[in-house]
Order: sequence, then structure tokens, then C-alpha cells
Amino acid sequence: MTPPQPDRDTPYYRWQSVTESIAGDRLLLATKPGVFSFGRADPAARLLAEQADIRGGDVVVQLNCGNALFGVVAARVAAHVYVTDRHLVSIQAAQRTLALNGVDNANATLGHGSFVLPGDLRADVVGIRIPHEKQALLQLLHDAFLLLKPGGRCYVAGANNEGIKPAQRTLADIFGNANKLAEHSSHRVVVATKRSDVPHEADVFSSPFLEGDAFREVFATLRGQPLTLYSRPGVFSWEHPDEATALLAEHMVINTGESVLDLGCGSGALGVVAARLSNGGRVRLVDADIEAVRSSRGTIEVSGVKNCSVVVSDIASAVIDERFDVVVSNPPFHVGKATNLELPLQFIHDAWAVLEPGGRLYLVANRTLPYESMIQERFSNVQCVHDGVRFKVLSARK
Repeated sequence: MTPPQPDRDTPYYRWQSVTESIAGDRLLLATKPGVFSFGRADPAARLLAEQADIRGGDVVVQLNCGNALFGVVAARVAAHVYVTDRHLVSIQAAQRTLALNGVDNANATLGHGSFVLPGDLRADVVGIRIPHEKQALLQLLHDAFLLLKPGGRCYVAGANNEGIKPAQRTLADIFGNANKLAEHSSHRVVVATKRSDVPHEADVFSSPFLEGDAFREVFATLRGQPLTLYSRPGVFSWEHPDEATALLAEHMVINTGESVLDLGCGSGALGVVAARLSNGGRVRLVDADIEAVRSSRGTIEVSGVKNCSVVVSDIASAVIDERFDVVVSNPPFHVGKATNLELPLQFIHDAWAVLEPGGRLYLVANRTLPYESMIQERFSNVQCVHDGVRFKVLSARK
């Protein structure tokens, strides 16, 4: 019997466009659930686009680009624009936004910071929409400092509750100057000018994880076995395995030879544990964050497991035609700082789509999140296999 095929046109995967006006120019922005600031222009990106001084002939780089609002505006004046983002959905949105606006002098590349850009590239302007993880932001500022030509300008935008004020102080430590250009609706944009090839504060770049190929090694014990994790700044729980992952590793049931999908794999802890338990069964790891995928590759390699592979994917889109006996997941429920239950709901739907008949889902979540009703609606059954003080592990059978 042919298993039911997943609906490839669910609302989550359906791209839309919204119209915005920046300085009198009409722009089309690509958006869908999962894109930061879904359905509207991000206020910080808008400030960046409105306030940055872009001059004819400039080479412009946008880091953490989102849907490339700033990149589109810059491309109308600049000689060339490069935009990068670590999240697959964001870079897909950026590529679509550039195409919607007929931009042909810009490149959108999946990757964090300048690591994926030409090594000899030098920029007149770097624009950064701050990420939420401080170390990930410091890496972007480090990359901006190295990219900029003497006299080049670094613009940084974000919200007050996202850390834009500390970011401004860090910008001053790096460049020796940092000025607020504008503030609106608790968002601000600041600028610094590169006046020296040496950072203003000598130790500002002392972290060993600022280079794009530098990984943290995290030593842990999961399910009674030692495990070495590779991780990068900004990857979920990048400094240590989180409690929820450890709980799921302890309570998921995986039998010898079973195929497993780790949906939203982070640094790869659950995937490697699953590969050991399956003892030869096919194990696939997916994540939308390319830094998580790069981290998982290192974790898999050092673990020595041979039945495990990882691929970048918007939820399960990259493996939607494959079938698995078990899906394990610790799904995200934030886009930026906002709680967004559309993401975990689609995780549940994609898990059902890729499971074999009789296959099992194991999902861990904050105990306050209403996942039971979501799972019940899709699977017609749900069981709590662990109910802790902070987290619960839920299971369902297709």
C-alpha cells in the first residue's frame, strides 16, 4: 500500500509577498511562516535601509540579512551587494526578494557572516541586523571590521530588548566610535567608521570562536554514553547539552535497524544517540541553521558512527520523500523573541508525513506548551512518556 503523500502546499510552505515603501520607493518583500518578522517589514531592517549612507560605486555587505530589505535598497545605488544569513528560510526569502525587485547586482548566500564570501572581498559598507546570541553578534562585528576598507562604515540595527545598546558599546570598543543615527518604536540604528586596522580595545576579539571554522568541543554523557559535540555560536544550547535534549535522549525508544529522523538537530546530540541505538539503521539529521548542520557534521565525524548524515532543511522539506520508523524532535517555538506555534505545528505535520505507518514520534517540550492537542489532531493519539517539572516528553504513533 502506498503511504499517504504529504501536502507540499500547506500554509507554512506557501510563499507570499508584501508591499513596503522605503523613502518613497515601493518594494516587494518575500515572506512566509518561519521568516523573521513574517508578513511585515522588520522595524530594525527598515531603520537600517532608511538611515544607511550608500554611495554610487560602493560595495555593500549585509550580514544576518533576513529577507534582504536593506540589501534591495542598497542595490539601487551600490555597485554590488552581498547578503548572507545562517538560516535557510531567511536566505530563501532574500533570494526571492531580490528577484521580486529585479535586483541583478546582488548575491544572497547561505552562511553566517563573511565565512562564505570571497576571501579578498573588501566593503565600503557593512549592515548588520543583530542576532540574539551575543557571541554570534560578536562574530558578525569581527567579520565586519575585517571586511571594511579604511573609512568604511558599519551600520548595526536592532531592538532595545534584543541588546542594541550593548551592541553599540561593543561597536565602540571595536571601532573607537559609535553613534546613534535614529531610534523608532524601541529600535535603533548606530554607525561606526573604520579609522584603523587595529581594534580600539585590544582584547575585544579574544574569543577563540570568531573565525568561521572554529568550533567549540562540548563533552557530555547522554543515555549513559560519552559524547563529544561540536558547536558554533548561535546554535541552540551551543555551550552544553540542554536538559530537554537529555530527557528526550533518555526516553526515546529506538530499536536495532530502525530508521530515524532527528528533526531540528542542533549540534547533533540526539542524532548520534539514535544512530548508536539503531545499530546500523539509517539516521538522518536536518536543521534550517547551516551552523547547526556544520556543527552536526563535526559531531557525527568525531563520534565514529557510519549510519548517520545531516542536511540543511526547512523543517523536513529536504527529506519529505523519505520514510522513517522514528522521528525525534526538540522543536523551536521562537522566531526572534516572539513565541510562534506555527513552527512546532509544522514540525508535527512533517513528522507525520515522513513516518512509516506504525512509525513513532518522540517530542520534548516545555511543559506549558499545548503540544498534546496539536499531536492528537494530526496523529489521533498522544501519550506523555515523561512529565517533569520543566519539560515533558510526548509520543504518538502513526
